[in-house]
Amino acid sequence: MSQLRLLPSRLGAQASRLLAPHDIQMFSRRSRSSGPPAPFPSSKRGGSSSYMEEMYFAWLENPQSVHKSWDSFFRKASEEAACDPAQSRFPESRPSVSSRTKTSKLVEDHLAVQSLIRAYQIRGHHVAQLDPLGILDADLDSFVPSDLITTIDKLAFYDLREADLDKEFQLPTTTFIGGSEHTLSLREIIRRLESTYCQHIGLEFMFINDVEQCQWIRQKFETPGVMQFSSEEKRTLLARLVRSMRFEDFLARKWSSEKRFGLEGCEVMIPALKTIIDKSSEMGIENVILGMPHRGRLNVLANVIRKDLEQIFCQFDPKLEAADEGSGDVKYHLGMYHERINRVTNRNITLSLVANPSHLEAVDPVVQGKTKAEQFYRGDAQGKKVMSILVHGDAAFAGQGVVYETFHLSDLPSYTTNGTVHVVVNNQIGFTTDPRMARSSPYPTDVARVVNAPIFHVNADDPEAVIYVCSVAAEWRNTFNKDVVVDLVCYRRRGHNEMDEPMFTQPLMYKQIHRQVPVLKKYADKLIAEGTVTLQEFEEEIAKYDRICEEAYGRSKDKKILHIKHWLDSPWPGFFNVDGEPKSMTCPATGIPEDVLTHIGEVASSVPLKDFKIHTGLSRILRGRADMIKNRTVDWALAEYMAFGSLLKEGIHVRLSGQDVERGTFSHRHHVLHDQEVDRRTCVPMNHLWPDQAPYTVCNSSLSEYGVLGFELGYAMASPNALVLWEAQFGDFHNTAQCIIDQFISTGQAKWVRHNGIVLLLPHGMEGMVFTEDFEVSQLYDCNWIVVNCSTPANYFHVLRRQVLLPFRKPLIIFTPKSLLRHPEAKSSFDQMVSGASFQRVIPEDGAAAQTPEQVRRLIFCTGKVYYDLVKERSSQGLEEQVAITRLEQISPFPFDLIKQEAEKYPGAELVWCQEEHKNMGYYDYISPRFMTILSRARPIWYVGRDPAAAPATGNRNTHLVSLKKFLDTAFNLQAFEGKTF
Repeated sequence: MSQLRLLPSRLGAQASRLLAPHDIQMFSRRSRSSGPPAPFPSSKRGGSSSYMEEMYFAWLENPQSVHKSWDSFFRKASEEAACDPAQSRFPESRPSVSSRTKTSKLVEDHLAVQSLIRAYQIRGHHVAQLDPLGILDADLDSFVPSDLITTIDKLAFYDLREADLDKEFQLPTTTFIGGSEHTLSLREIIRRLESTYCQHIGLEFMFINDVEQCQWIRQKFETPGVMQFSSEEKRTLLARLVRSMRFEDFLARKWSSEKRFGLEGCEVMIPALKTIIDKSSEMGIENVILGMPHRGRLNVLANVIRKDLEQIFCQFDPKLEAADEGSGDVKYHLGMYHERINRVTNRNITLSLVANPSHLEAVDPVVQGKTKAEQFYRGDAQGKKVMSILVHGDAAFAGQGVVYETFHLSDLPSYTTNGTVHVVVNNQIGFTTDPRMARSSPYPTDVARVVNAPIFHVNADDPEAVIYVCSVAAEWRNTFNKDVVVDLVCYRRRGHNEMDEPMFTQPLMYKQIHRQVPVLKKYADKLIAEGTVTLQEFEEEIAKYDRICEEAYGRSKDKKILHIKHWLDSPWPGFFNVDGEPKSMTCPATGIPEDVLTHIGEVASSVPLKDFKIHTGLSRILRGRADMIKNRTVDWALAEYMAFGSLLKEGIHVRLSGQDVERGTFSHRHHVLHDQEVDRRTCVPMNHLWPDQAPYTVCNSSLSEYGVLGFELGYAMASPNALVLWEAQFGDFHNTAQCIIDQFISTGQAKWVRHNGIVLLLPHGMEGMVFTEDFEVSQLYDCNWIVVNCSTPANYFHVLRRQVLLPFRKPLIIFTPKSLLRHPEAKSSFDQMVSGASFQRVIPEDGAAAQTPEQVRRLIFCTGKVYYDLVKERSSQGLEEQVAITRLEQISPFPFDLIKQEAEKYPGAELVWCQEEHKNMGYYDYISPRFMTILSRARPIWYVGRDPAAAPATGNRNTHLVSLKKFLDTAFNLQAFEGKTF
C-alpha cells in the first residue's frame, strides 16, 4: 500500500509536465457521466495519479462505488498482481497487503508506460532522422530528451527494467499504435513509437489544446500500416520526381550561366505540392492560390501550374522583346493563372501563382487577401471551394516579421481564409548564413505554434514520407479549416543562385552535398529493387520528358515577343477588351441624383434596428448628420458615407479595413453601432440602404500595417468591381508597410501588367504643351498610381466614386485630414455632388481676386488643409483682391493643363508654392520641376513653408504655432522675394 501512496510523489513531476489541466477536467466530467471512463487515466481524459489513487481506495472500500469499468480494471489488475490461478475472480473481502502492493506496482507501471507514450508524442521529433545529409539536427540541438528510450538504461527514468520489455501493457485511448490490439509488450510499444515519431517524420502537435485534433493526428500517423502505397501511386510519384528533376537538369544544360534559382536538393517539392492539390481537389476544392519565393518557381510554373514550356524557355532569350509597356520582371518573379482538369480526381481546378518580388515573404498576406476575396465572391464562407498554399524558405520563415503578422490574421473573422497549407523548403541555410546564426528558435517553423498549427517535419529524401505528410496536411486543412505546416528538411545542391560558390562559407556541408545521391536515383533504385518498375520503364520515363523539353525548346526559338499579360495571376474576364486594353478612355460624371444623397443621409443619421440602444454621444452625432441633410450640406464623414452608399446601390462591393476604422481613429465615422445594453450586438446601417444592394464590409484589423495592407492589396486583385480601402491609423504609420507600397502598389503594373484599384487613406499631414480633351483620363491610365489631397468633402466623395467608374484600375493614395473632419469651413453642398458634378483636380480661386486677375500680385498654390489657414490669414490682412489661392487636389498625375491655365490667368502675379510640411518632406521637390516645365522656366515658383528638418513634426505645441505663423507671414508678405534670384 505504501508504494501506491508514494505514486503521486514519484510521478508528480512528470505528470504535471505531461498532463494538461484541461484534460484532467475533461476526464473528471466524463467519469461522472454515463459513458465509461478510460481503463486508466489517459492524457485525453485526465492523467492525475492522485485521481487514480482516489478511485483505487474507493474501490477497495466498496467496488460498487466506482464505475463498472474501474471495477473491471482493478479486478483484473489484482488478479495479475496475485499471479495465482486460484484467484481468478475478485475476492469478496478486501485484498491482502501483498496483493495491494503488487496492484499498485502494476498501476504505476501502466502510468509509466502512458507517460512514455506521451513523451514520444511530445518530444519524439527531437531525435527524428530529418536531415538528408546527416550533418545537422533539424532542431539545432544534439541533446536527446531523457524521457525517450534511446538506450536500455533510459528505462530507469520510468522505474522500469529490461525484464519489463516483454510484459504486456494495456494501451491508453490516446494512442493508436496498437491498431486493433488493445495490449502490446513494452518492447513493441517502444518499437512502434520509434517508427512513428523518430524516423523520417517529426511531428509537433501536442501543444494544440483541442483533444479531438490531437487524436486525429495521432490516428493518422500512429495506426500501423498507414503509409502503404499502391504500385500505381508509387509509379505516379516516380514520374513526378522525373519531371521535377529533369526540368532542372534541362535548364542547367541549356543555360548553364543563367540565374534560375533551381530546386535541386528539394525536387520532392513538386510531387508534394501536386499531392496537396490532388487531395484538396478530392475534398471539393476548386480554386488554389499559391504564393512562393523565387527558388523553384520556374519548376512550379512548369510542373504544377502547367505553364507551356516554350513560354518559360523563351524567357531565357536575351533578344526577346516586350510587347507590353512597363519594365517587366525577371522570370522567377512572374505569376500565372490556369484552369485545367486535375488528372487524379478528373475535376476542374483553377491554379493561380501570385507574382512576387525578391522580398521573400511579402507575398504571404497578398495571397491570403486574394484567397479571402475569391471565397467572398463565391459565397464560400467555410473555405470549402477556395484555399491557399504558401511556400517559404527556412531562413525567411523564421526571420521575416510579416510571417507572424500573416499568421495572426488566420483566425480573425474578416481575414480568415479557413486554413492555409504552408510548405517550408528547409535548405538548412539562408544564402550563406548558417541556421545557428539565423534564428533563436529550435526550428524555423516555430512561429506557427502561436496559432496552434500542427507542424510536420519530414526528410525530403524520403519521397513516400513526404507524400503521406502532404496528404495528411491537405486533409487536416479541409477537415478543421486551420493552418498546417509541412517542413521539407532538404538541402540546396548549388549556391544561392547558380553562379554562387557555396564552398566559401559552408565547405563541410557542400562536400557532403557533392557526395549526396540525388533523390530520384535513390527512389528509382528502391522501386526497381522491389519490382514496382523496371529499369527500362524508368529510362523510358526520363527519355519521354527529355523529348517534351527538347520539342518545347525548339518551339521557343520562334517566339520573339514577350507578352507579360500572358503571365497574369489575376485576370479580370470581361473588364478589358480582348487585347487587354480599356474598353474606353472616358470616365462618366461621378455625381448622383439628390434623392439618392438624401436617402443615404437619412440612413446614416438613424438606427435601422429596433430596440437598439446607442450611446448618448452618438445620438448627438446622428442628429448633427440629420441637420446637415436638411441643410443640403455634408462634412467629411458624411461625404464618405454617400460615396460608399451610392456604390453599394450600383452593385459595387465596398470593403474598408484598418486599425479602428469601424469607429474611426478620430471618432468621426461610426459605421458600426454598438448596443449599449447587449454585449456584442452591433448594427451596420450601411448594409440597410437598399434590399438588393452590394454588401459592405468594414472591419477593424489587427495592429499590423505590412500584413494588413498586403492582405487588402490581394483582396483588390480578385475583382475590379469592388472598392477596397485600407486606412492607416495615422498617415506616417504607412511606413511599416513600405515594402507593399514600393514592391506591389507603385510598381505592380509596370512589372506584371497587373491593375489594382486599392485605395490608401493616410491621415493626416501636419497639425509649352498641348492638352487633348481626354488628357485627364489618359494621364491617369499612363501613371503608376494616383495621389490626391482633397480639401473638400465633395471632392473626397467624387474621387472615391471615380476610382470605380474609371475604365481601368490604378492604386489610389488619399492623404486624409484630421482637423478638417470637424472644421466648420470644410463642408460641401449637395450642389457639388449631384448628377453632372465630378472630381476637381484643381480648385481655382473663386473670390474677389478671380474677378480682377490683372490686379493680383501673388498667386499661392497649395494642397490640403493648409488652404484653410491661408484663407483665414488672407482675410485677417485684407488681401482678398491682391492674393489668389489655388488648390492642387490631385498631386499625381500632375494636372499640367489646369495649372497652366491658372498661371496664365494671373500674368502679373508672383507664383508661390505653400506647404505646411518641412521643405525636405512635402511636395515642393515634386511640384517644382513640373511648374518649371509649365512655365518654360520663364517665371519662378517660390517656396513658402517650414525649413528642412530631420523629424516630421515637433512635439511642442508652441513651437508648432510659431513656425506656422512664420510661414503664413511670409506667404502674405508681398515684398518677401524682392531682389532675390530663383
